[in-house]
Amino acid sequence: MASEWERNQLYFADKDWDDIKFGVENEVDFYALSFVKDAHVVHELKSYLREKNADIRVLVKIESADSVPNLHSILDAADGAMVARGDLGAELPVEEVPLLQGEIIRINRSMGKPVIVATNMLESMIVHPAPTRAEVSDIAIAVREGADAVMLSGETAHGKYPLKAVKVMHTVAMRTEATMPETHAPPNLGRAFKNHMSEMFAFHATIMSNTLGASILVFTRSGFMAMLLSHYRPVGTTFAFTNDKRVQQRLALYHGVRALYLEFHSDAEETFTEAINILLTRGMVKPGEDVALVQSGRQPIWRSESTHHIQVRTVRRPDEGQEEDGSL
Repeated sequence: MASEWERNQLYFADKDWDDIKFGVENEVDFYALSFVKDAHVVHELKSYLREKNADIRVLVKIESADSVPNLHSILDAADGAMVARGDLGAELPVEEVPLLQGEIIRINRSMGKPVIVATNMLESMIVHPAPTRAEVSDIAIAVREGADAVMLSGETAHGKYPLKAVKVMHTVAMRTEATMPETHAPPNLGRAFKNHMSEMFAFHATIMSNTLGASILVFTRSGFMAMLLSHYRPVGTTFAFTNDKRVQQRLALYHGVRALYLEFHSDAEETFTEAINILLTRGMVKPGEDVALVQSGRQPIWRSESTHHIQVRTVRRPDEGQEEDGSL
């Protein structure tokens, strides 16, 4: 049987191996694998991470024509993907790149995995203080297609206007999202959820919050339920409260999720009240608005209660107490 070292040398050079070990030792949140040709390299890295008991997610960078024939299996093996259009544009006919971008986003969304659109987003702002109209449209298209994130590269790495570039990207993305049509029903993304209780719960929690126009407060140890809610794209913000700093950092990648750290109390009501008061103090919710409180997933917070639990409450000021409208 091949040793651990021999197995990993099939796919990783010595420098790659050094980087992987560095990531494990420093508890990074993600690895991004470059020029992935098939799913085997993803499986090998994940196998190694399991052996090391390392809680690190694996993203694949789709940046090579060699990835296209095995695209679905690569995306299925990974925890998320990055569309690296710069290298793709050098290897594929330019007219194929936007089509492939849309396909990668669609497949990842159907799998409930995050996708980043990167490279050449605001290329002109490396040397100019304002973007071109085409670049603005490029950002808007990525947002409308359903990307979880858009990423800058040279614009912030060595550009003259890094802060302006970030502000432009943020402004365009937020404006685009604000004009997208709202619907009470989450999108049908092609994945059956009828036999998966957590997915069913996230689906119906999304319908409830959309119907009420309410934000969602989800209490999660692993981040799993927050990821499911992101998959269904609730109209309001999903505030994910977790007692794990690494989970808080990881959830920053997921669409519509604002992760906050909170030490959970043994009493559910005390935790709910503290979470709402944190949001009130930061101006993230206002007195009088409805919020949906969700606790569910693989590691329920209060095991004496139902594993899948949702309440709708009207936010009150701290001196008034929080009003419970109903629970399921």
